[in-house]
This record gives sequence, C-alpha cells and structure tokens, in this order.
Amino acid sequence: MDIHEYQAKELLNHFGIPIPRGGLAYSPEQATYRAREIGGERWVVKAQIHSGARGKAGGIRVCKNDQEIWSAADDLLGRKLVTHRTGPRGKTVYRLYIEEATVFDRELYIGLVLDRKSERVMIVSSMVGGMEIEDITESEPDSLIRTSVDPAVGLGEFQAREIAFGLGLESSQIGQMTQILLGCYRAFSEMDATMVEINPLVVGRDGHLVALDAKMSFDENALFRLPKIAELRDKSQEDARETYAADRGLSYVGLDGRIGCIINGAGLAMATMDMIKQEGGEPANFLDIGGGASPERVVKAFKAVLADSTVDALLVNIFAGINRCDWVAEGVVLAVRELNIAVPLVVRLAGTNEAEGRKILSQSGLPIIVADTLADAAQKVVHAWRTASTDAAA
Repeated sequence: MDIHEYQAKELLNHFGIPIPRGGLAYSPEQATYRAREIGGERWVVKAQIHSGARGKAGGIRVCKNDQEIWSAADDLLGRKLVTHRTGPRGKTVYRLYIEEATVFDRELYIGLVLDRKSERVMIVSSMVGGMEIEDITESEPDSLIRTSVDPAVGLGEFQAREIAFGLGLESSQIGQMTQILLGCYRAFSEMDATMVEINPLVVGRDGHLVALDAKMSFDENALFRLPKIAELRDKSQEDARETYAADRGLSYVGLDGRIGCIINGAGLAMATMDMIKQEGGEPANFLDIGGGASPERVVKAFKAVLADSTVDALLVNIFAGINRCDWVAEGVVLAVRELNIAVPLVVRLAGTNEAEGRKILSQSGLPIIVADTLADAAQKVVHAWRTASTDAAA
C-alpha cells in the first residue's frame, strides 16, 4: 500500500526526520490560506498523487504570492497527471500540499528497501538526489552506497556514520545524517514498511538537512495490526478494478488488453496470459481466483473482470486440485444468468470433478465455448474476441 508525500513526511517526522513546514489544501482558497499560515516569501504547491516524477508532469509549482498559489491550485485540482509511473491512464489530483520553499546547496538520496536476495533491509544512498533512482543508477552509478542491515541487530550507529561520511558531508552534518538514517530504519521496521525513500534530502544554506520529498509503501498483509496506517489508504489513487477485486478477497492486476481472465493459481495465470499473447491477443487482467472457489466466489470474479468496460471476451481456465470443477461450472452458469454477460465466454476445466463440471456447462443451454486444453482455450478466446470486435466495427 502506498501513501501520499505529506502522509509519509508526517510519519517520518515522528521518528526525528526534519521536514519543511507545510499544510494540506483541497481548494484554491484553502491553498492560499495555508501559505499565509506557513509564512515566508515563496511556497511550493505540490500535487498529491501516488507517483514519482510529478515535477516533470507539471505537478509541482513554485509560487511567490497569493495569486500564483491560487492559480496553481486551481489548475492542478481535478487535473489528471500522466507520468511514466502512472501509465497512460494517469492519476487525478484531489488534494494539494502547500510547503515553504527551501533554499539548499546539495541534494542527496536515501532509500530503504527489502533486498530479497540477501533477505535483509538494504539502505541505498547517493550523493546525487532529485531524480529517479533508476536515473541515478544509470547516470551516476559510482555515487551509490549500498549498506545491508543484519535483522538480528538492526542498523548500527557506526553503519549510519559510515554512510554519512560516504556522502561527503561536513563534520557538523554527520550527526544529523546519522539520526535521520536511524529514524528511517526505525520507521521501516516498526511500521512494516516495504520501502522508505527520501528524495531529495537536501543540505540547506544553514547546513541543516531537510527531507523535501518522501515516499513510503507498506506490506498490506501487516495492515491488520497497524490500523492507523491502514487508514491512510487513498482508494482514489488506486486502479478501480484492482480496488474492487481486493475488497472482495481476489488477487487482481489490471492490464491494458481486451481479454478478461479468470484463472486459479498464479503460475497457470501467467502461462495463460503468455498463450493469449502468443495467439495475438492481449490479456485485460491477471486474476487468481484462489483455492476453494465456491460458485459465489466465481460470480465475484466475473463482476471484478467485467468492471473493466474494455473487456470484449472472457476466458475461465481452471485446473482443479483444491478447487472443484463442478463448483466453478456452477459459478460460471450463475454468473452468466445473473450478470447477462454479452461478450464471448470460453471455459476450460481440468482436474477434480472435471466430467461433472463439463456436464453442468453443456446442460445449461448457455452460449459457453468449451475448450479442452490451455492452447485450445487461448486459440478459441482470441478467435472469439476478434470475431466480436469485427462484428462490433461492422
């Protein structure tokens, strides 16, 4: 689960990370009021969306007076920002963060992530900040400092000091950086985070370190024990299809194709999507219905897939072990009748109670296309999709 910049800053500030003064705004009038509260001569109006590269998309504006703040807020609120992280769908701006402008001499980068290879927290830091970590890795690879943290011990102060010295900071700033790194690690471990990033962490003209931007992501499986973190979730920034499915206990990832997929097992789902692409089609989603799929759960899966209005054909591919083909077949029949499905539907069943499942489908009297193998299912659904698309165009 991702959160907004202002939320990440508030959380990190509780762990001793210094941040500029700022406030949230939902309207141009509120934005100008926040600036007066903050005081100063220059302010930054920041669009709050779950994406990096907001500045390149025009989502960050530096303003010198109330009129500029009002105009920036009026232009950004309700606007859809498209970055390389959001994809062509973009993300709509519903809230702004008004922050005092900070004059600085240097930009640094700090990131804490889970390194799956070493099974440890990895701290990545760089003397170059203010750009995406991918850009830093490509353009300034020698500036990266990677530090692995022993989970049994945690981040040691000596490690934090080594990082601070490696970043070329002055002696008066070593202590500040040490405390920032220790605070970030505490936030990471105590809140079950999967990523903590400060970019840029700037060195101000007065020599103090300040976090100008921050990102945090959390392990969704741990949110049950962190209700205050769970409350920070902003569903308006999530794919509506994925949100609908997740709220109903389904594993769903939205894609850009036209063929909806309902499959059990992540491996089979990946193989099915590959076969669809090999036949010349494009999957509209990844959906793992999971084990023990009752008819009611199958109907929920159909609703999740059909919530995407671009779906022109459906493929149900079930290899039943824990699942039962007759349960899935009952769910398919129920979904077709209840939802009045108008797009072509291909179903392939294999495994436990396969014969019973096929019998239910054949006796339903519904226009369900039955496939025997994975390859057969992919061929039939792509053919059905192309035929339906041609008919619609005609």
